[in-house]
Amino acid sequence: MAHWDLVPEPATVEQSDLLKQLRIDRGPARVPRRRGRLLAILALLVLVAGVGLWLGWARLRPPVVQTTAARAAAPGGAAGSVLDASGYVTARLQATVSAKITGKVTEVLIEEGMRVREGAVLARLDDTEARAGLGLAQAQLVAARSQLAEVRAQLEQAERDYVRQQGLFDRQLVSPQSLDAALAQRDMLRARLANVQEQIKVAQESLAVAQVQLDNTVIRAPFSGVVIAKSAQPGEMISPISAGGGFTRTGIGTIVDMDSLEIQVDVNESYINRVTPGQPVEATLNAYPDWKIPGAVIAIIPTADRSKATVKVRIAIKTRDARIVPDMGVRVGFLESKPADAAPAPTVAGVLVPAEAVRPDGNGSVVFVVGDDKKVQRRVVTLGPDVAGQRRVVSGLREGERVVLAPPPGLANGQAVRLGDK
Repeated sequence: MAHWDLVPEPATVEQSDLLKQLRIDRGPARVPRRRGRLLAILALLVLVAGVGLWLGWARLRPPVVQTTAARAAAPGGAAGSVLDASGYVTARLQATVSAKITGKVTEVLIEEGMRVREGAVLARLDDTEARAGLGLAQAQLVAARSQLAEVRAQLEQAERDYVRQQGLFDRQLVSPQSLDAALAQRDMLRARLANVQEQIKVAQESLAVAQVQLDNTVIRAPFSGVVIAKSAQPGEMISPISAGGGFTRTGIGTIVDMDSLEIQVDVNESYINRVTPGQPVEATLNAYPDWKIPGAVIAIIPTADRSKATVKVRIAIKTRDARIVPDMGVRVGFLESKPADAAPAPTVAGVLVPAEAVRPDGNGSVVFVVGDDKKVQRRVVTLGPDVAGQRRVVSGLREGERVVLAPPPGLANGQAVRLGDK
């Protein structure tokens, strides 16, 4: 009995060991998960702190603003204009000079900016064939003239023979056939003389044509002006017609008569009733904004542009200056026409600023003036009637002070700014 009681004990111990091995130990895995959560929370806090610091720095950083200077509203200038328009300086007399014939360029005598007079030689083409044709025409004329001398000598002899035969026939010493033969010889030589004379005329015309062909190899200026473009070089082919995309040039250069410069502007058809022929204007070139150029309306072109709803107006420039060149942008103010005996215009008070520089403030208006310390001053201003699309400030602002264009909503008095003017 004792033997059977001791046998099951080893089996019981082995099963308990196996159960311990199958048990899941969750203690060591909890540590890494807690560390990951702490790292995520720390990263989030760092991110929030960085965004907060960046927003705070952006708020403290001075904003960038655009400024412009207030200008005086002087009488007789843009302040007295009834309409403003933009356009360009154009030349009424401008030409791209080309040859009448197709040929190879042998010499170009112009450069950009050079002044040329009417008839001046601009370039030359290869004239080998033209000179050969001229020589042939001259030889044909010489040959025709030599034939003329021979026929005239023969005709003189035929005239004498006919007179002699006529005398002999009257005395009945020769037959009528002899007289008829002398008459026929004379008439034939007369016809031949007329033919040779016509040949001489044809030879003379051929010589004139050959001379014209030779002259066509010399390209001359059609009028006096300034060369603004040089289009060909020696060795290139030139033709008066398009070469269909090849390498043949269609012109030697472009000449502009600077005395024919004028201004052309497009006026909205809704305001064309404010423009009249002869009306005085004041033009301002984009390149020289402080230079006021007097002018007058030449004509209103009697047609409208349907796509743009504008009417073209030609304006004469009364001041000739080398600074005025074709295709310059220009702004024109059409002034009120006044009688010759009208009294001088009174002084216009205040200064002019763009409309976007004025901010409404309750029942009034304010502007922000930038001082030398790059800080803005909030100024309450009094406005007058608008002038040529700009606001007239009667009081609160002086000429030359710089105001902020389109002030940001958060801009405050005494705030520092950064100038973004170009």
